[in-house]
Amino acid sequence: MKKHNYLIFFFICIISSCAVKKATEDKNQLTGTWELNYISGPRIAFEGLYPNQKPQLTFDIASNKLYGNTSCNSLSGALLITDNGIDFNTPMALTKRFCEGQGEQLFLESLKKSTRYIVNESALTLLIDDVAIMRFTKKP
Repeated sequence: MKKHNYLIFFFICIISSCAVKKATEDKNQLTGTWELNYISGPRIAFEGLYPNQKPQLTFDIASNKLYGNTSCNSLSGALLITDNGIDFNTPMALTKRFCEGQGEQLFLESLKKSTRYIVNESALTLLIDDVAIMRFTKKP
């Protein structure tokens, strides 16, 4: 009986370590700069929202920091990630230039609504539960 308990414990440890490794790998895949290529909600064409520059996010996983731009203003702040969960509701520093149109406001609102993320090769998708609201491509 003791032998069976040890075997069960051993397999539980192996399975747990695999799950921890996968979460770490997914989190590390966020590292780098990502450029927005899709945002849900507006009836305005994507190019109309961001005519001059597309918003970008840079994730620094090692220091749990986030940097980027809204297509108009620069932003930076703390990064809070758990497994595939992500929280952009931490305080962020944001420059205060005047921005025409609705693009910046929509981008910031969508970030704050995001609860999860999925990274597939060179694509990052931010979701509310299981609904994709923003997609990014990785910058080289």
